[in-house]
Amino acid sequence: MMTDTFGEPMVLSVKDFTQVLKSIVEEGFSDLWIRGEISNFKDHVSGHAFFSLKDDEAVIKACLFKFNRRKVKFDLEDGLKVKAHGSITVYNKRGEYQIIVDHLEPEGIGPLQLAFQQLKERLEAEGLFDPQHKKPIPAFPERVAVITSPTGAAIRDILNVMNRRFSNVEVLIYPSAVQGDGAGEEIAENIRLVNRMGLADVLIVGRGGGSIEDLWAFNEEIVARAIHHSDIPVISAVGHEVDFSIADFVADLRAPTPSAAAELVVLSKETLLDDLSQYKGRMTQAVEYMISIHSERYSRFTGDILSRLFTQRLNQEKLNLDYLMQGLLTGVQRHLDSSNSRFKVLYEKLSTLGPSSILKRGYSLVYLQRDNQNEVIRDSEKLKVDDMMNIQFYKGQVKARVTETLSGKK
Repeated sequence: MMTDTFGEPMVLSVKDFTQVLKSIVEEGFSDLWIRGEISNFKDHVSGHAFFSLKDDEAVIKACLFKFNRRKVKFDLEDGLKVKAHGSITVYNKRGEYQIIVDHLEPEGIGPLQLAFQQLKERLEAEGLFDPQHKKPIPAFPERVAVITSPTGAAIRDILNVMNRRFSNVEVLIYPSAVQGDGAGEEIAENIRLVNRMGLADVLIVGRGGGSIEDLWAFNEEIVARAIHHSDIPVISAVGHEVDFSIADFVADLRAPTPSAAAELVVLSKETLLDDLSQYKGRMTQAVEYMISIHSERYSRFTGDILSRLFTQRLNQEKLNLDYLMQGLLTGVQRHLDSSNSRFKVLYEKLSTLGPSSILKRGYSLVYLQRDNQNEVIRDSEKLKVDDMMNIQFYKGQVKARVTETLSGKK
């Protein structure tokens, strides 16, 4: 028990006690690690993060200020088990204590590995790695853009390979930081710049090998999204063959090293000439084979073709003759029909003018029998008394004798 100089129990105000406690706690716990599970996590608009660390027995509040928040590469979320480094502070007005965190590490895995895993899963879920988004790499690019450090080994390797394989390809170098703070933003901006300028047929993004920290710029989300939105095909060439970055998964093609990227994008002159020679030989053989095949077919089918043409011509002429005969028969029939019609008309006219028709109307024919001949009498002066006559009526005839003749007046 605390006592004063007179031996009386010392009585402290709440403020005094809290201040004493604050001094003891903050001086005694200015550098410590606490293990716990994140809960009630909140990202404030100010950039600070507030959460609690808990285990099965207790809970402590935690604060991660903006400056240190930006150093955390992985995503913070409820349920994530972490180790937090910092110092304990006491808030007098509430009598509460909390840990001011200056460093966070995930439990059981490194922070960068966790950040890599989290971002990879998120971008994959969004479809950024989908093969259907991969653009084909042009077979014969005229200009190749390269985003890398202008002083690193990567650019030297790329230029050496391209000059050796095919020196006619133009290389456009876009210098960029490839590690450290701000490197990701610079790489992403250069990718956008290459697309805006539109001068390159293909784009190589990469650097030489290094630790995961050295290569981290190529694992940043801003770089991944810039590659995804690039209209120009992108080849990633980050580190060594065993190194994989987020950029590798998003890029249209992954090269294990910068040198390999140069080999993938540019065919060697010798390989190209050899391929052309082989293509020429195969094309020559194909043409000769086709000529041979068609020559055989021509020889085999020439007779059949001529015979078929003759038969077709003969059939056509027969058809033409049939048309002509049909036309002739039609014309003759039409002429006969016309003549028959005219004949009927004339016949009817003749019938009305014939003797029978005249007799039918009441007239009669008078024949004079003389010297055993019958002579038609048209004039009474040709008759004499006692001449014998035959009188023909429409129906029947009679014989008569002339008893008297009269004058020839009508």
